[in-house]
Amino acid sequence: MHLYTARRRPAILAGLAIASVALLTACGTTSTPSGSGGAPDKLGTMEGSVSILAWPGYVEDGSNDPTVDWVTAFEDQTGCKVTSKSYGTSDEAFTLMKTGDYDVVAASGDASLRLVAAGDVAPVNTDLLKNYAGIFDFLKMQSWNSVDGVSYGIPHGYGANLLMYNTDTFTTPPTSWDVVFDKGSAYAGKVTAYDSPIYIADAAVYLMAHSPELGIKNPYALDTTQLAAAVDLLKGQRANVGEYWSDYLKEIQAFETGDSVVGTTWQVIQNSVTTGNTDVVLPEEGTTGWSDTWMISSQAKSPNCAYAWLDYIASPEANAQATAYFGEAPSSQAACDFRDDCESYHAGDEAYASQIWYWSTPIAKCLDGRTDVECTDYSAWTTAWQEIKG
Repeated sequence: MHLYTARRRPAILAGLAIASVALLTACGTTSTPSGSGGAPDKLGTMEGSVSILAWPGYVEDGSNDPTVDWVTAFEDQTGCKVTSKSYGTSDEAFTLMKTGDYDVVAASGDASLRLVAAGDVAPVNTDLLKNYAGIFDFLKMQSWNSVDGVSYGIPHGYGANLLMYNTDTFTTPPTSWDVVFDKGSAYAGKVTAYDSPIYIADAAVYLMAHSPELGIKNPYALDTTQLAAAVDLLKGQRANVGEYWSDYLKEIQAFETGDSVVGTTWQVIQNSVTTGNTDVVLPEEGTTGWSDTWMISSQAKSPNCAYAWLDYIASPEANAQATAYFGEAPSSQAACDFRDDCESYHAGDEAYASQIWYWSTPIAKCLDGRTDVECTDYSAWTTAWQEIKG
């Protein structure tokens, strides 16, 4: 049984355009010398307030549920009064950050790089965060939270996109994504898939294993030929999909009624299905997933309180509360001392985590290191997704 009610994010993503990188130093702090990425080398006096933009369920102060509150303790410890706004899509967060009204944002991997490229977030000096050391190493300095060796935030929680199946339909558990792709016709009308352009990466993960001649090394770094192959695979899948889902409650209902019998899911969704005839597996090809990042605005009016929030939300107890409430693995092993469900989320299991390709924004500069070809960016993926769904 979970210590906190599990919730999960609403629909994610829309189109984007990558702008030139502008590295701005947070106001009210002292900057390090050039070469350090423009992050501060020390902090000053707390400003008394901090404005946070985040997914629903990330900044709970007891107003939604009096038993769920990790904001009050932060305010008491730091004197920084929290104001927060929830957003529903990464595109909405990207737009809101341009207003300069928010000091901190919790960004998914499909948004973090475009925030960096647009100059909307600042480098983060992780030496100023005492709880950073305890964060799992496999979440640090990754392609979705750093650029050219410079950190742009701290990991929050993470999770895998899993294959859920009806155990009455599958008396032998599936081990491959082929049940939703090449063999999907056997379950025509009852296959479900995540409704987002980022789902193209799921097809790319499958192709990495089954079509090695394509040369895909990173599912978020697809040239035009590789993208076309993923699109063809998903167009073939379209005939077997009964419903694309973005609202996790609808997927729960579809599996409970039997309208869906196999498809991509999150662990928290399977935990919430009440019929007792579903299970999940991380297929042999690997999978996609998410690792959200707390980032500081390049226009932050309260950079000291912003740093205080990043350090606090990475602390074991606060991180345990926030990630459990949301339905994901925490960012540190110490957080598991405050949760009773870390095992079901494979928290800290590096071998398990190594099978996850965490959401990253597709950009023209290939994330797999290729320099002899231009990769397709997210705007191209958005156009392709519209084509796939028809």
